[in-house]
Amino acid sequence: MSKFWSPLTASLEPYVPGEQPKDKKYIKLNTNENPYPPSPKAIVAMADAINEDLRLYPDPNCESLVTTLANRHGLQPKQIFVGNGSDEILAFAFASFFDPSKPVLFPDISYSFYKVYAKFYGITPKLIPLDEQFNIHVEEYVGEHGGIIIPNPNAPTAMLMPLDHIKLLLEQNPEQVVIIDEAYIDFGGQSAVTLVDSYPNLLVIQTLSKSRSLAGLRVGFAFGSAELIEGLNRTKNSFNSYTLDRIALAGAVASIEDETYFVETSAKVIATRERVVQQLEELHFVVTPSAANFVFISHRSIPAKQIFEQLRVEGVLVRYFASPRIDNYLRVSIGTDEEMDALIKALHILTVQ
Repeated sequence: MSKFWSPLTASLEPYVPGEQPKDKKYIKLNTNENPYPPSPKAIVAMADAINEDLRLYPDPNCESLVTTLANRHGLQPKQIFVGNGSDEILAFAFASFFDPSKPVLFPDISYSFYKVYAKFYGITPKLIPLDEQFNIHVEEYVGEHGGIIIPNPNAPTAMLMPLDHIKLLLEQNPEQVVIIDEAYIDFGGQSAVTLVDSYPNLLVIQTLSKSRSLAGLRVGFAFGSAELIEGLNRTKNSFNSYTLDRIALAGAVASIEDETYFVETSAKVIATRERVVQQLEELHFVVTPSAANFVFISHRSIPAKQIFEQLRVEGVLVRYFASPRIDNYLRVSIGTDEEMDALIKALHILTVQ
């Protein structure tokens, strides 16, 4: 611990991202990146944006991207916020909507960054346990609290909560903001964005990192009532008014507009996932129902940590969580068909004696 750190910095337990080793070439199935490249139109748009205008600040209101998103989702620009990745928007949302005097509710097994944000902003988290099958029971999200945040599909379990459950969650908590974190929604779910006009307490957060293959660009967006979006803008403009650069804006707009490419690549990921799930079950893995670009698996007889370590030796990276209730599970991102074939081959050697 440094003597120069503030008490807050010294108390933090930062989020730990998936490892990015460089000692040899790996098949990377540990960070939920899209195995396919971004839209070619997005790449061209970003190349075109590298010009003398980079001497100028970008549009602080990101009007081109906001308008593009509004047109795609049938919303008003005042209902949309964009930021430097969905993680930044989540940080802004914790600061904007959650009262430190009241606990924020989220699942006990979910995106681990939520605990980090709660600690950073002095908010007490109240963890609502998933059941033994990793289901979320929305009737448990009631009582005295300062807000709710739920990933849908959940991470790392990959399981999807139906839209009617989200409606119930919103209706039983009309005085609190309910955040639905939809980083993986495009791989098999129905977005809660369709509920924005009906529920002023709903904030939906999405990203270009997964289904749009732009994790390296860092672009996210939120949909909600004009009141919630104004709150996010107040917070953002108290940190940094220029969150997205000119190149990112150009690439994001082109990616959103290229619906055909988005549909094609998302369908490929889904098809590969469904094939791999069947193969994993044949190798005696338990696989939770997945609506994401990853699967959550546990072998019936071999410990997850052992499989994780042996796969790493074989040059395949997956994600292992040494956490209660899920320490015998692995999260496996969906790669190309060739990458997943290599995974299955390695698992066959490891699990079939």
